[in-house]
Amino acid sequence: MADITLRVNGTTRTGSPEARKTLADFLRDDLNLTGTHVGCEHGVCGACTVILDGRAVRSCLMLAVQAAGREVTTIEGLAPDGEHGGHEGLGTLQQAMWDSHSFQCGFCTPGFVMQATAFLGDHPDADEQQIREALSGNICRCTGYQSIIDGVLLAAQRNRTLRNREPLSEERP
Repeated sequence: MADITLRVNGTTRTGSPEARKTLADFLRDDLNLTGTHVGCEHGVCGACTVILDGRAVRSCLMLAVQAAGREVTTIEGLAPDGEHGGHEGLGTLQQAMWDSHSFQCGFCTPGFVMQATAFLGDHPDADEQQIREALSGNICRCTGYQSIIDGVLLAAQRNRTLRNREPLSEERP
């Protein structure tokens, strides 16, 4: 087993995973980041979605050694300033999903949130159809999906409002 080093949620982490260990299992078992859930273990359900170098990926389909030298963001890394617990520390997307009652049991939540985070990062003005398509690879067994879509739409709207309120920086001599 060779050591690998990667950045996880902004922190450099080192570990010695077996060559066949998935990134999902490495995050959960070796780094104790249990917010990444493992559902189908075939890349179908999306519960294990993390952001790797800015792109949403299924961590159950990727080996931990493939993430060496790369940047990984898990659901734990989305809390503003590393806050945990309570809904006071939620980011815009997470708060919008909370406000929209987007989830029931919560098992699929991290995967949906990570997929939506990556998507909205690239498509901040996405409409409902684009969001539906972007999230179509994630499975939820509890909801009818509409409340999840509503949460992502609400987050996109709130992000647009925040962008429009931000004053332009002025250079002073």
